[in-house]
Amino acid sequence: MIVKHLFDVIRTKDDIDTLTWNSRRLLLKKDGMGFSMHDTLIKAGTETLIWYRNHVEAVYCIEGEGEIEVIGGKVYPIEAGTLYALDGNEKHLLRAKSQMRMVCVFNPPLTGNETHDADGVYPLVETQETQ
Repeated sequence: MIVKHLFDVIRTKDDIDTLTWNSRRLLLKKDGMGFSMHDTLIKAGTETLIWYRNHVEAVYCIEGEGEIEVIGGKVYPIEAGTLYALDGNEKHLLRAKSQMRMVCVFNPPLTGNETHDADGVYPLVETQETQ
């Protein structure tokens, strides 16, 4: 059994902070669950280009307000209680009107060190990294 608290992750190597988001990575590939789970803050007033070309992601908003725009497609409002799933590796823009707090699940699982490249992509890590 794995039991963790958010406070166990904050200000550790599993707490990744960027200009537009802060991902507190609760479950990672090393935990052996087959997915990773993150408590993520999207910073107010920001826009982030994201394209999970190598992963599918489900996101559940528990706080805040913003929108997701599928590149070349629709814009969807996001507020507390909204779930969206990127089951087609959609390239998108994520915009936060206020700080949004999201619970994010990735498959395949992240190892913990990933950040978006210039295209908004996380690399696909095939091997278990030493943590």
